[in-house]
Amino acid sequence: MTEPNRPRPLREATRITQMLDLVLGPDRFDRGPVDVRQLALEYSAQIEPNGPIHEVSARNLTGCVGALVYSEVRPRQWAILYNTDRSSGRRAFTIGHELGHYVLHRKLIEEDDAYDHGIFCDENSVVRREGSGIEKEADEFAAALLMPLHDFRRQLPAKNRPDFEILGRLAKRYGVSLTATILRWLEYTETKAIMVVSNEGFAHWAKSSGPAFQAGCFIRTKTAVFTLPQKAFAARGDYSDVAITGTMQPANVWFPDPVYEMCFRSDRYDQEITLLHFEGEGPRQQAEEETPDTFDRFVAAGQLPYR
Repeated sequence: MTEPNRPRPLREATRITQMLDLVLGPDRFDRGPVDVRQLALEYSAQIEPNGPIHEVSARNLTGCVGALVYSEVRPRQWAILYNTDRSSGRRAFTIGHELGHYVLHRKLIEEDDAYDHGIFCDENSVVRREGSGIEKEADEFAAALLMPLHDFRRQLPAKNRPDFEILGRLAKRYGVSLTATILRWLEYTETKAIMVVSNEGFAHWAKSSGPAFQAGCFIRTKTAVFTLPQKAFAARGDYSDVAITGTMQPANVWFPDPVYEMCFRSDRYDQEITLLHFEGEGPRQQAEEETPDTFDRFVAAGQLPYR
């Protein structure tokens, strides 16, 4: 497949978004999130009638959270599998991620000997969105499909600093997890913020917004063990209403500057989500990480994406 003809994640997700807006109306999220399971079955049959996705189901998967697999016989029949321990929100994003692999990469997965009858995706790629290559593309596709920025930014403008109540409402609106919702917001916010996912006093991973990263506000977890500050809610085991609402932490607790900290615990996944808000706005753009929204490209070109 030549590069000019290679499917691109934002373009393909936008194509489906336009179709759904046309059929269901631009206010469709007011009535419910994308039914990504049904979409995977119907859309795959439309674009590849001889080799559609014929099954989307839960399985006990070892070492991964989702998979896109194909049959031995030709024409290939495809299936999306997700681990049985997925919550409804994580299940939706996992299905969207695997649908992204089908739309974008099915020929590569079928033809490349490196893939053994499919592709198997771990938590790092799907939940943390820290994959690279085609895993990153599948994540971009899923996020753009399930949480289109033209709707998301209307609900939460780029300059606003959300709390867990607002983020929880958005997670329900799009049918995804709180983690996925926060990661989507961090992609476009103009504020300085960090999400920290932790357990037993240690940060498992963290993600900064573009303005926070450029201002030097980030936490290294890939090459070092990060111990939570003693005064952090998660370190103290404080998951009260005060922790969820948040409080201002003084300088030199998390960073040299004061930071507004709020914390929410998920007993299901035995982890805490801490959200840190910094005072003041950072740089308006982080060129090496931020991806222009497809909607913005249409507007900049003087075109409307929905006709």
